[in-house]
Amino acid sequence: MSTPPAALRMVEVSGAEALWLLEGSSLGRLVYTQRDQTVVRPARHVWEYGRLVVRTPAPAAAVPATATYQVDEIRAVAGTGWTLTVSGPAEVITDPDEAAHYRRTLAGWSHGPHDTLLRLQPKTVVGFRLARAEA
Repeated sequence: MSTPPAALRMVEVSGAEALWLLEGSSLGRLVYTQRDQTVVRPARHVWEYGRLVVRTPAPAAAVPATATYQVDEIRAVAGTGWTLTVSGPAEVITDPDEAAHYRRTLAGWSHGPHDTLLRLQPKTVVGFRLARAEA
């Protein structure tokens, strides 16, 4: 007879731990609304100077003034992992020197008119760890 899998639960992490997890990762998803539809785009990111810089294949004109960024690392077999969401004002990086720096730093998913660099200032940060429930 096999042992049933341990029950799992989500445990909220502090904002500081969520930002630490964000800083240690590089892949996520930019989430925004366009024409009453939720749009989810893969993205690469870097956390520096208290802001999140995101490179994503989204048209710059489509990204609203406020956006959400979601990052996770889930290991289903082990029953461990974490997920976090960052929301706040987003602005397209237009400065040529700054854009060139991030194009060198962050690998893109696509090149051309839909390769956009954003600066997202976190206003809300919510994170959870997947943990085994105690018996």
